[in-house]
Amino acid sequence: MKKNMQQCSGYALLGNELTLSPVDIYIENGFISSIEDNPHAPQLWICPALFNAHTHLGDTIAMDCGVTGDLTALVTPPYGLKHTLLAAASREDLTGGMRTSIQGMIAGGTAGCADFREGGLSGVALMREASSELPFTTVLFGRDGGENNADGLGISSTRDVSDVERKVNDARLQGKKIAFHAGERDSEDVDAALAFEPDLIIHATHATKKQLRYCADHQIPIAICPRSNWTLGVSTSSKKPPISMMQELGCTLYLGTDNAMFVNPDLFAEMAFVSAIYNMEPEPLLRAAIQGSELSAESFFIRTGARANMFVIDPCQSSLQFSRDPIASITKRVSCGHVVHNIFNS
Repeated sequence: MKKNMQQCSGYALLGNELTLSPVDIYIENGFISSIEDNPHAPQLWICPALFNAHTHLGDTIAMDCGVTGDLTALVTPPYGLKHTLLAAASREDLTGGMRTSIQGMIAGGTAGCADFREGGLSGVALMREASSELPFTTVLFGRDGGENNADGLGISSTRDVSDVERKVNDARLQGKKIAFHAGERDSEDVDAALAFEPDLIIHATHATKKQLRYCADHQIPIAICPRSNWTLGVSTSSKKPPISMMQELGCTLYLGTDNAMFVNPDLFAEMAFVSAIYNMEPEPLLRAAIQGSELSAESFFIRTGARANMFVIDPCQSSLQFSRDPIASITKRVSCGHVVHNIFNS
C-alpha cells in the first residue's frame, strides 16, 4: 500500500442510496481512490459523515439559559435574549464556546455545519478561528455585513430585516449563497423568502402545501430543525413541520439543530427525535442528516473520487451487534459513544 494511502474496511453505506455493502475503501490524499468488494469485510459499519444543516454555534455561551417568552423575545434580532447575551460575551468565550461545540459534533460523527453567524465581520472571523485546525467543514451565512467575508447571506426572516432586496442582490453579485429563516412562526414570511429563489429555506414549520410544492419544483432545499421547533413552542404536533407532506411532494430535506443555547448540536439525538415523533423512515432520515453537505464544495456521500468523510461504528462493542438493520439503528439508537473512528478531510 502506498505510504499516503489509508484503507477502511467494513460494511459501508455507499452513494446517495446508502446501499450497505461489504467493501474495502482506499483513501489517497484525502480522497476515495477506489471501493472494492470484500465479502470477508469485518463487522464494522462505515457511514458517511453527518452534516448539521443549520446551527447558531455562537449561542453555546448561553447554553440552557432558560426558555421563557415567545420566539420574538428569545431569538429575533436585534433585541432578542440571545442577541443580548451574545453582545455581552467576551471574544474568548464566544470562540471557546463555538470550538467546544464543534469538537462535540466531531465526536458524534458530524464533519461539518452550516452556521448562521451573528456579529458581522467579527462574528465570521470568530467562527473561522474557532474551527481552525479542526477536521471540520463550515459553511457560514453571515449577517450585518459579515456576509462579505462568509460563504453566504443569512436572513433571519423577511419581516425582521430591512432592505432585504439590496442585501440579496449584493450577495448574489459576489456569488454568495442565500439562506432564509421562513415559516418558523407562521406561513406569512415564506412567499417573500421564496421570491428571492434562495439556496436554502430553514424551518418551513408552518409552510403551506403550495409553498412546499414550490420548494420541490424549484429544488430549494429545506433545513428542518424539529427539536428546536418543539423547544421554542412553535410546534406541538408531528404535523409541524409537515415532514410527510414535504417527502410526498419531493422536497429535498436537510437536518439541522438550530440554536445551541436551547438544543445540543447532536444529529444522532435529532434523528432519534424525528424517528420517534414524526415516524420518518430510516433511510431518508439518515440521508437528510448527510445531504446538507451539498452546501459545501463536496458532499459527504461515499463514492469513488469523493473527499473522504466518514465515521466507523463497531457494533460488536454494544447491543448494536444484534441489529437487523444498521440504518435504522444509526437513526434510532446510536450516540457519539458508539463512534470508534472518524476519517474526516475538510
